[in-house]
Amino acid sequence: MSEIVEGKNSVLELLKSGKPVNRVLLMAGAKSDTTLSEIFKLAKAKGVVIELADRRLLERKSATGKHQGVIAYTSPHEYCEVEDILEEAKKKNEKPLIVLLDGIEDPQNLGAIVRTAECSGAHGVVIPKRRAAPLTAAVSSASAGAIEYVKVARVPNITEAIEKLKDKGVWVVGIEAGQDKKYDEVDFTLPTAIVIGSEGEGLSHLVKERCEVLASIPLKGKISSLNASVAAAVVLYEAVRQRSNPASLPAGLPAAGGQAG
Repeated sequence: MSEIVEGKNSVLELLKSGKPVNRVLLMAGAKSDTTLSEIFKLAKAKGVVIELADRRLLERKSATGKHQGVIAYTSPHEYCEVEDILEEAKKKNEKPLIVLLDGIEDPQNLGAIVRTAECSGAHGVVIPKRRAAPLTAAVSSASAGAIEYVKVARVPNITEAIEKLKDKGVWVVGIEAGQDKKYDEVDFTLPTAIVIGSEGEGLSHLVKERCEVLASIPLKGKISSLNASVAAAVVLYEAVRQRSNPASLPAGLPAAGGQAG
């Protein structure tokens, strides 16, 4: 069964990625739009079937209501294994940087996190099969096409994935409000998995127990939590900062290895 990818950036990145595309539904007269014209040329060059349609047909076919004049039909998204994410880091000769999501059910949040993961150079994202948004057209749209480049593993159980990563020498950091340790007091130059929980409930009890350290993002206002995708971005870019300049790590940064608690 085909899956839908919608929106100019998402479809353009899908075509650029080289993944198989069955057909593209394009708004008639779209050549006047630079990006849609580029999509048309690229799809034609790749031999993809192009069907011209009016706006009413696109709106009927759209799953998100945000087609922007183009819908692509592609094979269902293929999830990878956690080991594939670790292998991706090894191929790049980099220490793993992985995002694990515990209870992220909003497709917009998932898409935004995937986009930040791609932009920050993270090697992959891990999501559970239950209580989590799967990879859909809405996620693709929110990721602005980043979904085509980021490895996403879908696992039966996040706690088991955490144990597997720990066995592979990956330092597991849970982001949770109210912790004394702050996120910028954690050493992200180590092989690291960052665990982000849902906005309403945070990390589940079992996930918190299995994290090697819990850290919080300081909040100065009256709202008690950040959007999950914003929290992921803040922490990922702290990892980018530390890895780009290890000498900038705060003096006396706690060593890895101790259990949270």
